[in-house]
Amino acid sequence: MKLATIRVDGTTRAVRVDENKAVDLGESDLVAFLRHGDWAARAADAAGDAYEGALDYAPVVVSPEKVVCVGLNYRTHILEMGRELPSHPTLFNKYARALVGAYDDVTLPASSTQMDWEAELGVVIGAEVRHADPERARAAIAGYTVLNDVTARDWQYRTTQWDQGKTFEATTPIGPWLVTADDPAVAPQGLSLSCEVDGDTVQKADTGDLVFDPATLVAYLSEIIMLVPGDVIATGTPGGVGHARKPARYLQDGSLLVTRIEGIGECRNTCRRETR
Repeated sequence: MKLATIRVDGTTRAVRVDENKAVDLGESDLVAFLRHGDWAARAADAAGDAYEGALDYAPVVVSPEKVVCVGLNYRTHILEMGRELPSHPTLFNKYARALVGAYDDVTLPASSTQMDWEAELGVVIGAEVRHADPERARAAIAGYTVLNDVTARDWQYRTTQWDQGKTFEATTPIGPWLVTADDPAVAPQGLSLSCEVDGDTVQKADTGDLVFDPATLVAYLSEIIMLVPGDVIATGTPGGVGHARKPARYLQDGSLLVTRIEGIGECRNTCRRETR
């Protein structure tokens, strides 16, 4: 199944996205819907109001409690940089206000001249989980989505802590929907992931190259803090980012950023420079 949050008449609604319509799930957004312990059965059986035609996608999770991001998580990219594979995940965080919908504009902040792209597989949590073994961790995953961790490099590297470059407001597209973990199209190992900027393919990888796979990340994070429905894990980006190019390349006002994952979908966002 595909589950999403859409904008309708000035508010948002959680929906199941079918081939020709979206079906209302009875909650204002997907985070609220995932808090039902039987959300999967509710989604499959839903027969609420139908929305037809073009849908206005909000961030798939509008107000998650946590957005946890992982750095340095693609084997090929790490090895080609001459580094050793990490023994533990590198973690940082985003705030919910950084998120935008799959077709919304991405804001390029006025205070940054080095906004970079990072295509990523997003994991959405569907059940409370703490101190999980791999089996329980896997069962806690509601599904997978598309995310781009658009990053202000000139802010990220001001200090050794990355957060300030990672969570500028309205910079991180996520969606358009999550594809539930039981869907055969989205076994998280072996999905093709790509990023295009103005028609140029700048990143291309396979999620089978992840050092720490989604279930491993859920188990690891659950040792630190309880994960709850609607939490997002951004699993890391492969090589091809603009900051590493010679010369470096960054997103510009008007750039079209397309982030695509096989079996899930794509985000298609126009970048717009912030005006004050």
